[in-house]
Amino acid sequence: MSGMRIGFHLGLISLLGLSWTAVIAFPCDQMFTSPSPPATVDGVRPSDVAVLASIGLDSHSPELSSVLSRLQELMSLFSPSLLGPFSDPPPLAHSSQMIEQAKDVSLQLQDKQDFWKLVLVFVQIDHLCACEQQQASSSTTVDETVEMVDEALKLLQSQLKKTIVSVALWDGEQASHQNRNCLCSGTDREEEAKLVRATHTFALQRSLGELLERKSWFHKEDFTVVLQDSPLGRETLSAASGASLSDSFHMDKLLVQMWTELLQPTLDKPKQEDIALPCPSELRPFLRTPANSYLKENDDLFLLLEPITGTEMPCVDFSPSSSVPNSVHELRPGDIKVVAAMGDSLTAGNGVGSNANNLPDVLTQYRGLSWSIGGDENLTSVTTLPNILKHFNPGLKGFSQGTGRQDSAQASLNQAVAGATSVSLLKQVQTLVKRMKNDSRINFTEDWKVITVFIGGNDLCDFCKNSLLYSAETYIKNVRETLDYLHKEVPRSLVNLVEPLHIVPLREMHLDTSLKCPTWLVNILCPCVILPKGNSATVNQLQTLNRNYQTALHELVESGRYDTRSDFTVVVQPFFREIVIPRLSDGRPDRSYFSPDCFHLSQKAQTLMARALWNNMLEPLGNKTTKQDFTIDIELKCPTKTLPYIRTYNNSDYMYSGPPPTPGPITNWGSDFSCVDLAPSAPLPTSVHKLRPADIKVVAALGDSVTAGVAAKAKNLLELSRQYRGVSWSIGGDASLETVTTLPNILKKFNSNLTGFSVGQLATRKGFNMAGPGAKSVDIQTQVEALVKALKNNKEVNFEQDWKLVTIFAGEMDLCNYCLDQYNLTAKNFSHNLEKSLELLYQSVPRVLVNVVQVLQIDPLQTVQRNTLGCSLLQRTQCPCVVNPSTNSPEIEEIKRINREYQAELEFLLSSDRFEGKEDFAVVLQPFLHNYFLPYIGEGEVDTSFYSLDCFHRSERAQAEMAIALWNNMLEPVGRKTEFNDFTHDRSKIHCPTQTNPFIFTKMNSLPELHATEQPTTQVTVSSGTTSTTAPTPPVTGPQPQCPSVLPVWVPVLAAVGSLLVGFVAAWVICSCVKKNKSVTMNGTSF
Repeated sequence: MSGMRIGFHLGLISLLGLSWTAVIAFPCDQMFTSPSPPATVDGVRPSDVAVLASIGLDSHSPELSSVLSRLQELMSLFSPSLLGPFSDPPPLAHSSQMIEQAKDVSLQLQDKQDFWKLVLVFVQIDHLCACEQQQASSSTTVDETVEMVDEALKLLQSQLKKTIVSVALWDGEQASHQNRNCLCSGTDREEEAKLVRATHTFALQRSLGELLERKSWFHKEDFTVVLQDSPLGRETLSAASGASLSDSFHMDKLLVQMWTELLQPTLDKPKQEDIALPCPSELRPFLRTPANSYLKENDDLFLLLEPITGTEMPCVDFSPSSSVPNSVHELRPGDIKVVAAMGDSLTAGNGVGSNANNLPDVLTQYRGLSWSIGGDENLTSVTTLPNILKHFNPGLKGFSQGTGRQDSAQASLNQAVAGATSVSLLKQVQTLVKRMKNDSRINFTEDWKVITVFIGGNDLCDFCKNSLLYSAETYIKNVRETLDYLHKEVPRSLVNLVEPLHIVPLREMHLDTSLKCPTWLVNILCPCVILPKGNSATVNQLQTLNRNYQTALHELVESGRYDTRSDFTVVVQPFFREIVIPRLSDGRPDRSYFSPDCFHLSQKAQTLMARALWNNMLEPLGNKTTKQDFTIDIELKCPTKTLPYIRTYNNSDYMYSGPPPTPGPITNWGSDFSCVDLAPSAPLPTSVHKLRPADIKVVAALGDSVTAGVAAKAKNLLELSRQYRGVSWSIGGDASLETVTTLPNILKKFNSNLTGFSVGQLATRKGFNMAGPGAKSVDIQTQVEALVKALKNNKEVNFEQDWKLVTIFAGEMDLCNYCLDQYNLTAKNFSHNLEKSLELLYQSVPRVLVNVVQVLQIDPLQTVQRNTLGCSLLQRTQCPCVVNPSTNSPEIEEIKRINREYQAELEFLLSSDRFEGKEDFAVVLQPFLHNYFLPYIGEGEVDTSFYSLDCFHRSERAQAEMAIALWNNMLEPVGRKTEFNDFTHDRSKIHCPTQTNPFIFTKMNSLPELHATEQPTTQVTVSSGTTSTTAPTPPVTGPQPQCPSVLPVWVPVLAAVGSLLVGFVAAWVICSCVKKNKSVTMNGTSF
């Protein structure tokens, strides 16, 4: 019996595609079938369901369709005769089509009225608009969606009996953040879009719940509707574990979520680390309905009942300095005339004053209650830094009042933006300074100002999506640029630089379900903090990055960069370095310190933050409080007669540690290699989708001067024309990987017999590097012809048997010269040129994998500047259409538009099935240059070490970085490849194939694994003389595409038409022959 049970578990897991690494064995020892057919809808068990149907599927939602297919397989284990799913999803452009689908399903199920049915209704929320100015014209608003769902449910209820309808929100195919939110005017609106969208999703969920409560469907014995508790949606790919997980993994999680929502709920909490399939139990064996799903839980209402948000002022001496001080180190609280603040939603005040049960109100920005800048009422009722300072100077200016966005009048000098990350801080400070200068109440040059900067939480929330954009280096660069601007523009200022809060403890709020936090919503707002498993690599990375942010702020300030004059300083206030989550008497986190979303902080918490900031300001450097303990009531400190000043490094007798030591010189651009599994396939694969790095025998490359290695190692202007092909990123083979990083040098670690790479500078040793300086896309076909000839003529190459890797990189010279030949250098022509070149490879070369590198985002080239002859005249000569136009001119904006069109055309070309008809040929788009970033050094200056002496051609350093990025792209699945470059120097950036993913990724092997399933036997007749035999069609195994066949759609159509014509011709010939024979017979007959 034990063996049978284990076999059943293994079979089910294999059937559903669930892996043992993520799943604890299927726990359903019993099915708990109904002893007799259920009489009411509340007694229906999974085994009673005879029909599964769905409404709301979109033909553009293949992932949801796949999950539904797996659900059908799972339910078939309980009900082997299950029919369905009944759906043939059309494009669902508008919710009104849901009604049409409901009609179709009702008609299909009319002859199934005697059977119990489960109908899944999916409500698409991808079209919810997150911008106020576009709400009115949005194709699908919350109210319209609810109305359409109501109509569809009414129709189902009027037509069907013995039916459970389960309604679920579906949060799309996890497209990019920009695509999932309607584009808003202005950067600020885009930053707020994620918060607004999440809140609108909640509003839709709540509205649908209210709709079902108003209806009486759940009172009927043979029909009911139940709303699933949380939306279905694909989790952020890297957030859950820090690893690159398969689509199958995410579909497994969606399946488990959907299945859990269909069963009666239990109080058992699944372990966070597991994908656990729940089972019907003896006590709760039924499918979920509103009537049978009541659970007795802890019914605590987390109401914010008149919290104590005021503070008693204990200080006595409020006097300012006898004369206005000239030094910031002698600044008393009473000398401060102006307050200002920058940051994110915690400073904007989102949800600070919201009722605990009013989640949509989190969108309201209670700026008057904001801890560091709010000025509503007074200190006895509202604790904020300005309300404290008003006791010392009643004429204080700059604080915000009431509610509103940063551009409202009442926001005043509170320029924090909800959803902001550090990259937007510079724009905030520019707007802030402009407001200060334009405020007639402020004497800009004479008034002393306190400016509080608090940023970084949202960077941490999204770090796993883009490790470069949210790296500690990028974060501190953004902060440095902001502080540099303040230092340059604003006199008489003390800047409070508040450390980013220790964010990991926030996870506790979403581990205890009794708190009733909307965790699914916070998963959208802060996926990289909430979604990862406990003690996972992602959580460890988060901890490290959090600390690195904090450390980087200290290093920046301790460099002395902002203490070059006596009227300006920056002080790090570290009270958020550690936080202690407040708890109830039973040990659970106290939700009253949070706003309704369990993410933003309530007024109760912001009260303590204001007190902690004030106290930090009065504590000397080197002895400041570094822990925010929300369980302790904080009392305000006061200036003393001996220490009446706001503390700075100078009046604290504190010595800066100085800038960190400069690292030693870099002697080469090699890389370290840590891969272990270097073995080739055994035997050699016949499919390109099973190609391991060690299977590659030949490398080749096509392109322009970048691939030709022009000027890569040039030491003077006379060497700029030299081609250093041996260090070319995609084809060079100089020395070894330890000193020269190129794609072939990486591949040589897997196969020491690799051939085709370039060496040195001589043309005779260029190998299969066919790239030419200045080549445009129109020249690539000629390069392909030369490559095919060279491959066939090379005695070291077995043309038919050797696997070949060809890298194509083109388009940069087309863009550089676009303004000179707009007719020929269109995006369509670029795509056509690449298509012809690929077609020639496809037809001419066996066993080849083609890397097509995405067209470079070219406008950053404008920022590459040196005051040299090479970087002025020569750069303009090489790329006139990009370098010559002025910044933000119509000409450069046109180049940006054309650049995007080139990228889009290339994506469109390679997304088709044009080159998928052969098992030994594949083309893969490697997109790491789609978004191109250049590191900065010094005062916002681009690091020109990535370019040669002409500021156009790539240096050896850039060639090495491009090689690493290309290799790493090759090891990433199609659809989840990195679309930006990371040019930070690190010898350990090279990724390795894994035991589970040993192949170079193609479109086909990036698809979810389909496990072997039994196929029906098909009779195939094989004629041999007068005998015939039949053979069963073998089962399909291995990865299979979940998309249309690679056979172009016109082929079967043309074949059908051709067959018809052949039939007509044959019939005509036969009829003609018959007629002719009849004529001959009649002519020879006598009457």
